[in-house]
Amino acid sequence: MGYPFRVVTVRCANGMRLVIYLNDHPPAHVHFFGDGKAKIDLLGTRGVLELIWADCTSRVEVRRAMRLVAEHQAFLLQRWKDIHGGSD
Repeated sequence: MGYPFRVVTVRCANGMRLVIYLNDHPPAHVHFFGDGKAKIDLLGTRGVLELIWADCTSRVEVRRAMRLVAEHQAFLLQRWKDIHGGSD
């Protein structure tokens, strides 16, 4: 049985995985999977990362995910553009 959505894993670190869904929609964002899951907007309303939602994950884990995304924001945004085209 395959995964129901096609994804590209764009970064893994310390038990965390960041993915971009191939058939996803703007705004540019990544999905985080660790102890729980979250969705993080790569540009936010002011060009700053923004947590869209988190489910079954602790605040500590969310902070770790946000830090990981912040460290690789430019790379992740470029991967989003490579996959989906355009600026967002």
